[in-house]
Amino acid sequence: MIKVAVIGVGHLGRFHAEKFASLPGVELVGVVDVLRERAREVARRCHTRAFYDYREVLPLVDAVSVVVPTVHHFAVTKAALEAGCHVFVEKPLASTPQEAYHLVKLAGELGLVLQVGHIERFNPAIKRLLSEVDTPLFIEAQRVSRFSPRCLDVDVILDLMIHDIDLVLAITQSPVKDLQAAGAPVVTDKIDLASVRLHFENGMVANLTASRIALKPARSFRVYQSGAYLAADTLESTFVKVKLQEGQFVNSPPHLPERFPGADPLREELEIFIKAVEEGASPPVSGEEGFEALELAFLIKKEIERQKAHFLAREGSCLSDLRRQCVSS
Repeated sequence: MIKVAVIGVGHLGRFHAEKFASLPGVELVGVVDVLRERAREVARRCHTRAFYDYREVLPLVDAVSVVVPTVHHFAVTKAALEAGCHVFVEKPLASTPQEAYHLVKLAGELGLVLQVGHIERFNPAIKRLLSEVDTPLFIEAQRVSRFSPRCLDVDVILDLMIHDIDLVLAITQSPVKDLQAAGAPVVTDKIDLASVRLHFENGMVANLTASRIALKPARSFRVYQSGAYLAADTLESTFVKVKLQEGQFVNSPPHLPERFPGADPLREELEIFIKAVEEGASPPVSGEEGFEALELAFLIKKEIERQKAHFLAREGSCLSDLRRQCVSS
């Protein structure tokens, strides 16, 4: 019996608690939240114990699920690893690549499982798409959401785009050669929409767009390869394969799109985490993969910030020139 606890039972964490409570071979020892009433409510629903300080539960469990705001990922995950706990941590792995690298290194030294919650890897439409990828040439992904006050501790790159960054890296298995990125803060002080074009050393290209200020949510992921393209809609959980046949593009098979009713990606990724703990195996979306996705996300952020600084400097220079012209005239 694997003893687990969920640290942070807000909007997403309470679902973690419900899944763990229903998994065979798992004992949900407790749930933790600084908001005491919330911790008590989820504990009652999951028939477990409420804690208000995560450090109290660490000696009682074999593994934890960390579902706190990103700014606290490093401290909580580090403490859990040092206490000998295997850790499932929601994406992104940490607030910075430096923090993420430290956690990956620590987990490796201690021989503990560290899995990152890139849930799209377990979306059945994406799993179906990955099974059909052959020689990808071009990828385009769009991930947009309505504005929500949740997750505003990070920008849209770490909130939304990082899902597609992870998928692209899993597909291409090639280093980034070059990137061009643009983005802007619109309703918050962080980047709210962003677009990037990634060039990889193996020749593959990927265009990713993310926004959290759309009127209508959308989640599309397309892979183009020789003679065909693959399309997954992770919001609707559908998959389409279109291939060139007798000079025309047709669905293959013709009854597509494929749909996947009854899928439960969160339950599946938590089941795989528990299996990795039991077997001492490396899970899908390991700490190393979480670090690589975060590292690329920060390169994109850095490029957007560089573009913004360049624009402001150029604008300032133009204003200075205009003032000199006005004075001289």
